[in-house]
Amino acid sequence: MKEVTIYTDGACSGNPGAGGWGTILDYQGKRKELSGGEAQTTNNRMELTAVIEGLKALKVPCRVRIITDSQYVANGINLGWAQGWKANNWRKKDKKPALNPELWDELLALTDKHEVTVEWIKGHAGHPENERCDALAVAESQKFL
Repeated sequence: MKEVTIYTDGACSGNPGAGGWGTILDYQGKRKELSGGEAQTTNNRMELTAVIEGLKALKVPCRVRIITDSQYVANGINLGWAQGWKANNWRKKDKKPALNPELWDELLALTDKHEVTVEWIKGHAGHPENERCDALAVAESQKFL
């Protein structure tokens, strides 16, 4: 099974506001950068989209290490929040609706196709790939300003 590392970040100018996402796929030292954005979105939506687009770019099932500075994404997967929300008809424990259910649903479907681990790193702390993903995301968000 191929081993791929996916670095991700999302950005938003205003929350909600113009947003962008950036992803770097790293396979045996070969890198592919992906990015995109939306005119009206939230930071969390862009963080989720970065991971989704990275996983969608994989052609075959892989062992995937996702590196993100988003606690929302990391905890949603690692602590089982998203699976719990889905099992509870996209409601949180407090019975309030979970945000971004369509993105979480897509992400959960994609994680089922691969062996995925998610690692959280501190953002804006000098991690080269995270800084590059941030630059991609910010550049995309600025296209809508």
